Amino acid sequence: MIDERPLPVGSFRTAEEAMAWIMGLTSFGIRPGLDRIRLLMEALGHPERRLKFIHVAGTNGKGSVCAYLTNVLHKSGYDVGTFTSPYLTSYANRLQYNGQDIDDESILKLVNRLKPEADKLAEGEWGSPTMFEVTTALALLYYGTVVYPDYVVWETGLGGRLDVTNIVSPVVTVITNVGHDHMDVLGPTIADIASEKAGIIKPGVPVITAAGHPEAAAIIRETAARKQATVYALGDRFNYEPVSIQENEQMFTFQGPFRHVQSLAVTLNGAHQLVNAAVAVMTLEVLRQYYALIVDDGDLEAGLRETAWPGRLEMVSKSPRILLDGAHNPEGMEALAAALRDVYRFDRLNVMMAMMPNKNHEHSLRHILPMVDTLVITEPDFHKKMAAGDLAAVAEKLQAELGSPRDIIVEPDWRRALSLLREASTQVSEHENPLSVVTGTLYLIADVRSWLLHGTNSEKGW
Repeated sequence: MIDERPLPVGSFRTAEEAMAWIMGLTSFGIRPGLDRIRLLMEALGHPERRLKFIHVAGTNGKGSVCAYLTNVLHKSGYDVGTFTSPYLTSYANRLQYNGQDIDDESILKLVNRLKPEADKLAEGEWGSPTMFEVTTALALLYYGTVVYPDYVVWETGLGGRLDVTNIVSPVVTVITNVGHDHMDVLGPTIADIASEKAGIIKPGVPVITAAGHPEAAAIIRETAARKQATVYALGDRFNYEPVSIQENEQMFTFQGPFRHVQSLAVTLNGAHQLVNAAVAVMTLEVLRQYYALIVDDGDLEAGLRETAWPGRLEMVSKSPRILLDGAHNPEGMEALAAALRDVYRFDRLNVMMAMMPNKNHEHSLRHILPMVDTLVITEPDFHKKMAAGDLAAVAEKLQAELGSPRDIIVEPDWRRALSLLREASTQVSEHENPLSVVTGTLYLIADVRSWLLHGTNSEKGW
């Protein structure tokens, strides 16, 4: 029966109106800190206290680890909430339950519950909550009052210590790695960044990490020791061994403190995906040991193999071959370059790229430029972006030093840039085997992916 009671004054009548209000909060930017989210949770009855979280932080690999965990848990019969950022296609992508986006009815109902509390907050000393804070509160309301999943796979937005996702008390903590990203907010050194990410470690809660940088690993261990949290580190408490690697299938074995697992496979490409998969398996093993999680080996194997993660070494066109990869920092670009060397076959590489202004661009480009024939530099359709001319200046400086790429094309309009990339791949002899790669900021990946696969614009955003 339809509820025909009049809505309170100021309530939204459609999910589109509700989401427009949330998007409008982007103007408040990113304001690290937990004060506003704590006040919102108190006003909303603390829905976060009813849930079991797997909190995932790190510079690279967070999304892939979240995808592996979600898929295996769901395959094993558990109901799973998954909160990730940014999103590639639509706002609802970031709030999923059992692999399905949050529905419009839930968005409308929950935002109408949330907005009055956000308005009260805006009138006080703390000011308006940001878009990410409201989205986090929406996720907690959805999982804690509507769908009640067995586990919530909970990805940090930026950093960890002061990230609003740190409002939760998880059953297990994951820090994938620590690298050069968001240095304008998290600090200029690896030690600064590691300290922020280690800020999600909670007293007594086990930590799984693949942080390889010695300084970062030491900070994670020191933080965990202070909080009496057991650390399971890659290369120490657990490891993996590649068995075979080919495009769209990587076989490996897993060795952990509780048991070894033979003959696992992932279809995501790149050696870094074996690291991500091993982190996910270790996390599941800890949950099995500490919380009696039940995951049969058959479900583990199938869940890993069937995991997909859009925009990460994703082949979206076969004629011509166009590969998408959101390598937006030096570590991501290094992983992309390694995958191009080890997995893909080509004799001409054409790359289209756009970046955000707060990245370590010279170090990123050094990893990829030596193998590039034609580089097309563009801009994402996003309010924050690096001008194509500014990125081209960095590339041209390196071109003079490295002797590559052969050609640099600057085209700020990403659609025209995509056409130029395609032209560069078709203007070859019949015996050549070109590969085109679109990389850099995920905001560009979102644009190109939606356009190539669906012929539509994306709603991408933080």
